[in-house]
Amino acid sequence: MERPMKKFVMTSSLALLLSLPVFAANPMVGGEPMLPTKDIVDNAVNSKDHTTLVAAVKAAGLVDTLKSKGPFTVFAPTNEAFAALPAGTVDTLLKPENKSKLTSILTYHVISGSYDSAAIIAAIKKGGGKHSATTVAGGKLVATMEGKDLILTDEKGGKSKVTIADVYQSNGVIHVVDKVLLPK
Repeated sequence: MERPMKKFVMTSSLALLLSLPVFAANPMVGGEPMLPTKDIVDNAVNSKDHTTLVAAVKAAGLVDTLKSKGPFTVFAPTNEAFAALPAGTVDTLLKPENKSKLTSILTYHVISGSYDSAAIIAAIKKGGGKHSATTVAGGKLVATMEGKDLILTDEKGGKSKVTIADVYQSNGVIHVVDKVLLPK
């Protein structure tokens, strides 16, 4: 009789363990842990590599939107990506009179829904090597693969590589990119 009881206890424990939510370990971003229990904004403010993006999100008035339920997929340019823009561009965009243009650029980096790299790559394969996605700004981004690299091409032909994929958030997923994407 004792044997079946032990088996039942082990089986129940296993069932309990398997029923718990599983979070994939998020990669570190900007030298800091990205917690899947935090939202996009709360994680981004902890990344030393995204201080320009955070300043831009605040200047554009998008904090509340990116803290909302979502879900969102955000292609997050690094400080280096912003620094690669022509001299003075970021300072000009951060001025209050350029809020609409800044908002347009930032929302061009956001897609409604939560799409990890596996989903994007599956869409690329299904699309015969490319997948076009509509951004929150209403523009198009085209995702392709170059070798093992996930590449996004903007409407002006600029290319950005996903350097850190699948940073899960409570309201979506972030993919770190190495260039700022620009709408038409």
